[in-house]
Amino acid sequence: MPKRVDHDERRAQIAEALIRVAGRRGLHAVGMRDVAAEAGVSLRLVQYYFQTKEKLLFYGLQHLTAHFTARVDARLRATGRVPGPRATVEALLLASLPTDEESRTFHLLYTSYAILSVTDKALAAQPFVDQPDAAENALAGLLRQAREAGLTDRDIDPRTEAISLLAMTAAMGTSILVGQRTPESAMGVLRHHLDRIFTAE
Repeated sequence: MPKRVDHDERRAQIAEALIRVAGRRGLHAVGMRDVAAEAGVSLRLVQYYFQTKEKLLFYGLQHLTAHFTARVDARLRATGRVPGPRATVEALLLASLPTDEESRTFHLLYTSYAILSVTDKALAAQPFVDQPDAAENALAGLLRQAREAGLTDRDIDPRTEAISLLAMTAAMGTSILVGQRTPESAMGVLRHHLDRIFTAE
């Protein structure tokens, strides 16, 4: 009896190969042939599952985002208690800073995809913007919840604070990648701003 192929597992295998090779060489330099070689499969198989490089890159980004979500969940479980809004916000933002190899790859590829999509019409056609919107909406929701619980100043605007925190974290992540600052100093800046927002927990 022929072995049944798990298509989700095979797609994940190819996505992991994309992440590894793009983490080494940069997203702009990766082709479908490179990914096939890294995954140990044929180019034809990669093309069968993804048809175009743009679809492969977008799937890889989704796969990377799933890893990021698991990383945030692990941080929250490590607290050993039901996390409040501040702990959840902090876990979400700290997980996106490039403090180890996995988070470095996440930040590098996520930023590279955004920049490439500005000039590549085929990439721009992929629904990349859904993910930043999802993070912004989640963060704004947590800050709104905190404000209603009396954990922040009543005058804060949750949406504006969410946008500011995400933009600051993204910029600091890039500054870590280029060696401008250490992960520890970036985390210190982030916690300083959270102390400003959260007056109690």
